[in-house]
Amino acid sequence: MKQYFKLKLVTLFAIVSFSGFAQTSKEANSIFGKWRGFFHVKDSLEVPFIFEITGSDAQNAKVYFVNAEEHFYGGKLSFESDSIFIPIDQFDNILVFKKDGNKLNGFLKRQDKTGNPLPVRAEKGDLARFNEVLQKPESDISGTYDIIFKNEKGNDEKAVGLFKQEGNKLRATFLRITGDSRYLDGIVTGNRFYLSTFIGSGPGYYTGTFSKDGNITGNILYPRGAQAFSGIHNEDAALPDAYKLTYIKEGYPSLDFTFPDVNGKPVSLKDEKFKNKVVLVTITGSWCPNCIDEAAFLAPWYKQNKNRGVEIVSIHYERKTDTAYARKVISRFKERYGIEYDEVFAGLADKQHVSESLPALNTFLSFPTTIFIDKNGKVSKIHTGFSGPATGKYYDEFVKEFNDEVDALVKK
Repeated sequence: MKQYFKLKLVTLFAIVSFSGFAQTSKEANSIFGKWRGFFHVKDSLEVPFIFEITGSDAQNAKVYFVNAEEHFYGGKLSFESDSIFIPIDQFDNILVFKKDGNKLNGFLKRQDKTGNPLPVRAEKGDLARFNEVLQKPESDISGTYDIIFKNEKGNDEKAVGLFKQEGNKLRATFLRITGDSRYLDGIVTGNRFYLSTFIGSGPGYYTGTFSKDGNITGNILYPRGAQAFSGIHNEDAALPDAYKLTYIKEGYPSLDFTFPDVNGKPVSLKDEKFKNKVVLVTITGSWCPNCIDEAAFLAPWYKQNKNRGVEIVSIHYERKTDTAYARKVISRFKERYGIEYDEVFAGLADKQHVSESLPALNTFLSFPTTIFIDKNGKVSKIHTGFSGPATGKYYDEFVKEFNDEVDALVKK
């Protein structure tokens, strides 16, 4: 597969005659519509995903990744010879395909060409995500579950599973203290379930079995391994209080930092801009799916609330430390979500590095982490993780608590 085509990160929207692929408008338009793809992860395991290509013509073609009710924008298509390029800038990845009728063959890889490419194929049509033979479900597993994710080192992790079943269709997500697994889409057949997701980073694949008494067991499968989980139905299942996991160490009066923005200008909480204002500091990264959900919430929220005496500083930790790379990915992040608040770069996306660069924190557990600071510069609360829209009521509860806390700080 490596010799299917040459990988060149070039945009050729200005070229109307795409040699070997889109020499006619009919051939160009043949890319539009729904596709079912499969990532060849290992051995015989293929992880399915759904995507849709839309646009008025080949020069304006866009891709959306479909998971449950979400259509996640992936990027614009470009063409070279008989190859299709889909740069997924959000995650600094790229999908490259060679078209053969109603089929695509290619790979997913990093835009900087590092790492190993992940083979992928796709077929066109309004096709089911999973092609397993469907049997009548043995029971309805809709509901909330206490989940335990197994860890090789013995420190098992508590989580909450949310399942919504309609016949053979299944949608789900898992909440951990670090955040949720976003939109999982799949099926139930007999006493088995299958779930997958893909928005441009890496494919997610969950499979398992269930019993009529409310027990489930399963695995998350990765290219290099698996993680087992088990659970039991419990509508009162809950995680530890996200506001009590991270806090300011004794002896530190508050949070203090100075980091550069993408133009190299230092930004500090001591700047005049933040004086006598409520400040929200979010620890984030452009590569982080839960951080994406947080930015999608914060960016419009800030536009509506900045005149109330509220500021936001987003501290980015990225996959590389060089300035040019950080400028590229943070600028893309800013443009995609229409961010108007301050964004700064603090270094490598490593939990140990975060703890060292922000020594006032007792620990660092999750991207994102959100810190609420009052008008006097004192930390009021710290929220670990982010439960996004896929979590339903948990997301609604977060939004309410977030607004209640900001309202209280603004009124002080």
